[in-house]
Order: sequence, then C-alpha cells, then structure tokens
Amino acid sequence: MSPTSAPLPIPHRALATGAHPDDIEFGAGATLAGWAAAGCEVSLLICTDGSKGTWDPSADLDALVATRQAEARAAAAALGATGQVVFLGRVDGELENDRATRSELARWIRELRPDVLLGHDPWKRYRLHPDHRAAGFLVCDALVAARDPHFFPEHGIAHHRPDALLLFEADEPDHAEPVTEAGLAAKVAALESHRSQYESTMFITDDPVASAAEELRFRAEVRQGLVDAGSWAGTPLAERYRFLPTDR
Repeated sequence: MSPTSAPLPIPHRALATGAHPDDIEFGAGATLAGWAAAGCEVSLLICTDGSKGTWDPSADLDALVATRQAEARAAAAALGATGQVVFLGRVDGELENDRATRSELARWIRELRPDVLLGHDPWKRYRLHPDHRAAGFLVCDALVAARDPHFFPEHGIAHHRPDALLLFEADEPDHAEPVTEAGLAAKVAALESHRSQYESTMFITDDPVASAAEELRFRAEVRQGLVDAGSWAGTPLAERYRFLPTDR
C-alpha cells in the first residue's frame, strides 16, 4: 500500500518517544533532523535506562546507564534538536504500560505541547522486544490521557491534543515523510553517537581492521532503508509511519 496521507506541515514542536536510547534515531531520525533544521522544536523522551544494552556479562551497569544518557544527548544534538531530552528511567526490559508511567508520559505531553507525537507501533506483528510493545501502547494511551481534561487532573497542567501521531516501525505504514541527504547524514551521525551500541545493535566490532568496513556497511544499510521507503513513497528518500488522527 502506498502512502494515503500527505507529508505533514513542519510542526512548531515535536515530541518523539522511544523505548531505549537510539530507538528514536532508528525510527525517525531523518524526519526529526529535517524538521529541526526548518525551525521545529524537537524533544526526545526515552522510557528506559538502557541498562541491558550490552553483551558484556561483567559490565558496570550504572556506568552504562550514564554512558547511554550522554550518548542520547549527543545524538539529539546531532539531529539539531533544541527541545528537551527526557529520561523516564524505567528499568530496561521491564517497561510496563502502568498508570504511573502513563501519567508521567501524559504530563510531558501536556508540558511540552507537541503538534506531532511520534512513537513505536505497538501492533507490529512478531515483535520480540517487550519494551517496544509497551512503549508503543504507552504513547497511544498517554496521548488519550493528555488530550482529555479529566485524566490525571493532579498534573495541574492544561490538557493538550497533538495534531497527529506518527508510529514508526509500522507494521502497515500508510504515511511517508520525505527526507533529504542532510537529514540522512544527521540520522547517521545521531546513530553513531551511540557508540556503546556498536557491537550489539549496529554489529560494528572494535577490531581495527574490520571496524572501518563495518561502519561503511552500517551507513549503507541506513541509506538503503531510506531509499526503499522513498521508492515506496515516490520520492528519493523517506521514512515510513502509520498515521493516526488524534481524535479517535
């Protein structure tokens, strides 16, 4: 199915949510970079602490959490994001769509007041990682709570309805955002800010001989993903989403 909705106008504010540091960059990095370059205030919200993001059984997990936060801030800077980088700090692998977490995310939506909200598609079939499923349902449920005044009145913040919800990693995408070469470069730079994930996520080793070729392979894979999405959308480069109106 080709896109059934037109690209969105450049929002004044956008809030992208992800289960882990680097998920947002994989799912929507080029889109966010393009919007930021056009003057959009882009904020990122990361649900978990990333403490399981290593294959080293003897790793210092407190140090890993601190590293991953620093990498997330560097990645946001690489995207040109001028909004906030928020860490909910839930334990990696144990994220739940519970009332407390839903309330916290809804409060950030009300506080940051994005025109566009982005997150994981929770209905993606055969998804293995539980945090991605939970984060997807969280963003949908928190949007409903944030938009309606009688959810979480204890926030003491006016309710807020974003204009659109874009779900990345979509099982059945129906929307594309065209991106540029500059957006692609920013996406790659943001992803490469997550150096702690080179081995486990990007499959780039620390072997001095192999790593250069592996980095080139990774960059080519990122580009090809945008080329494939662009071919689907009838444009050179794009990122794909499921578009949901926020009044359902």
